[in-house]
Amino acid sequence: MKILLVLTSHDQLGDTGHKTGFWLEEFAAPYYIFKDANADITLASPKGGQPPLDPKSNEPDFQTEATKRFEVDNQAKATLANTVKLAEVSADDYDGIFYPGGHGPLWDLVDDTNSIALIKSIYQAGKPVAAVCHAPAVLANVNIDNGNALVNGKKVTGFSNSEEAAVELSDIVPFLLENKLGELGASYSKGNDWAPYCITDGHLITGQNPASSATAAQLMLDMLK
Repeated sequence: MKILLVLTSHDQLGDTGHKTGFWLEEFAAPYYIFKDANADITLASPKGGQPPLDPKSNEPDFQTEATKRFEVDNQAKATLANTVKLAEVSADDYDGIFYPGGHGPLWDLVDDTNSIALIKSIYQAGKPVAAVCHAPAVLANVNIDNGNALVNGKKVTGFSNSEEAAVELSDIVPFLLENKLGELGASYSKGNDWAPYCITDGHLITGQNPASSATAAQLMLDMLK
């Protein structure tokens, strides 16, 4: 069971001067769910090397059992520091692909041609594609062979407008994910703010927020088994 886990390489929160990147829980929770199931995990990013961590996600209020486990896992830290470049990855080598969120993907992965090609290839091969929180943005520019957006007609979720408003970034992000998915013809739904909420439609899995990352990973694992 080979899983590709794709992280952002973008570290600037618009023109605010603040840092962003990937959200720690959304990486750590799936990473350990896959690792504990003896999956062969490859970490990748557009630029390769160390992906930027959103510093806010490492604050005490956002720590979980998975993030605490990562904090003392030197092997996992070394693996994360050496992500492979997306351009060097072949979809044929993997049984599924998982995207953690954080605000970074809104700026880089959404338009990344290598990411778009990987998602299309893996999805059309009938293999699971999963994305949580802001990461469903990576689906926005993926069109399948019939010319439609991959998410068109699909049941999906992702970081909600109300959650974006709560973190006071509605006017900073390049687009509101909930709106974008609706514009592409997706059937968007959400649960309560900050509570776990995941949607599966065929072999597409989406999670609403950081709390949904473990559930999304488990859903993907169940599909692969």
